[in-house]
Amino acid sequence: MTSHQNTQTMKPATAAKKLGVYLEATPAEFQEGVVTRAELNTLQADPPEWLRDLRRDGPHPRPVVAAKLGVSIAGLHRGGVTEPLTTEQIEALKQERPEWLEREQAVQADVRKEAARVKKLHAERAERERAERG
Repeated sequence: MTSHQNTQTMKPATAAKKLGVYLEATPAEFQEGVVTRAELNTLQADPPEWLRDLRRDGPHPRPVVAAKLGVSIAGLHRGGVTEPLTTEQIEALKQERPEWLEREQAVQADVRKEAARVKKLHAERAERERAERG
């Protein structure tokens, strides 16, 4: 009996998300086809020129824009950023430092501090429980 390995495929939107690029900015052949796991791995390991350009210059999808600005996706929305931004636009926002960006960066910093505090608390509790059992 021979086994047949099914080729995993994904929609272009899923592949674009995994590659960290804005789907609408990708080439038409990428948008219209399906992407196999092997093709995705190849794109990640040895990106073609169009992918390198998109990653460098944009336009970038919201998760990438949010990460580059140090805010949450919701923070982008609250700041009125609803469209994909290019690297140049992101850098301009960093230079301008609008009030909403500073506020959202502060919120994000507080969220990270709280997450670290909770993680430390859980680790300490787990350590105490191990010590009590051991």
